[in-house]
Amino acid sequence: MSLHTTPPRPCAVTETASRGRRHEEPHPGHRSEFQRDRDRIIHCGAFRRLEYKTQVFVNHVGDLYRTRLTHTLEVGQIARTSAQALGLNIDLVEAIALAHDLGHTPFGHAGQDALAGRMEGLGGFEHNIQSLRVVDDLEKRYATFDGLNLTFETREGLLKRCTVERAQQLGPVAERFVHGGQPTLEAQLVNVCDGIAYNSHDVDDGLRSGLISVPECRETTLLGPLFAEVETAYPNLDERRTIYEVVRRMINVQVEDLIRESAARIDAAAPADVEAVRRHPGPLIGFSEDMARRHQDLKDFLFQRLYRHFRVARMVRKSHAVVQGLFDALLDEPQLMPDQPRDAAHRGEARHGLPGRARAVADYIAGMTDRFAIEEYRRLFRPEELT
Repeated sequence: MSLHTTPPRPCAVTETASRGRRHEEPHPGHRSEFQRDRDRIIHCGAFRRLEYKTQVFVNHVGDLYRTRLTHTLEVGQIARTSAQALGLNIDLVEAIALAHDLGHTPFGHAGQDALAGRMEGLGGFEHNIQSLRVVDDLEKRYATFDGLNLTFETREGLLKRCTVERAQQLGPVAERFVHGGQPTLEAQLVNVCDGIAYNSHDVDDGLRSGLISVPECRETTLLGPLFAEVETAYPNLDERRTIYEVVRRMINVQVEDLIRESAARIDAAAPADVEAVRRHPGPLIGFSEDMARRHQDLKDFLFQRLYRHFRVARMVRKSHAVVQGLFDALLDEPQLMPDQPRDAAHRGEARHGLPGRARAVADYIAGMTDRFAIEEYRRLFRPEELT
């Protein structure tokens, strides 16, 4: 199947049909509204910090492993290609992809789990909601508003999951979690492409690290046929190039299936506009049943063989200790934080009590890079370290 530019679909998001921004601004002129979203995301501090946040391997472990930033760029590349082939809004897809992990904690999912545990009963913590919080409130770059003032459609695309109670607090951007319905096709697409990127680069990094092996990967229903295909076509290829060929084909076969299946679903449903997409009973973007099984098989394999490997488990344990230790100390004594987060903690407590103070502490920790979190932990708990 050749990937090509498909004319825009009537159910794709358009700038003229956008629900706009929370704070009115003049049109950006030479850019579209969604291009301005993308540019604001790229230039914000939270985006730069992704360079030093864990994907699977902590940032300082090796220079070639993926970070949250390289993961984000890979999601964007896969999603742009898919959007072009499906006739969706490429600029919106790119904006959602580039912003989708802005709220992630240091140490990847280990950091999120630790912070979510400490925030239980204090308002909770979930990194997708935190990404929305970053672009709505925490970035302080503009004279007349907090946050990045992104379009409704970009903001909506950041929310993958949300409790009804939390959704009611977030307002219209989370209304589908209260009343039911789907997000835009562009948001659905980024969600699936996130999984494609995640699995493929974790296979690559896992093999590079030696925590998983080629024979183990051959056992999976997705990778087994691809290794056989590459080894048949190139019988004398060295292992490193073989892995690159397999990972490249692994991405391609999933993208081709995603485009083919999604196009068929959209054609069958024939939504007249974005609102018809929102009212549809289920997602219109997704894999075929066979590819969905193979994709899930690979996820299960990575969970058992890579994410639960004893060396990863050791780093997870240390990550929990750092995040939990920082949270407990800073919640107990906000004066240990620098001026800005300390003042935010005092303001939050004045408005909402202990949950308000906890939210400011969570914001401070979630914004840390791996390296900064480790340094802060040392400064707080090791007497020999300078404060």
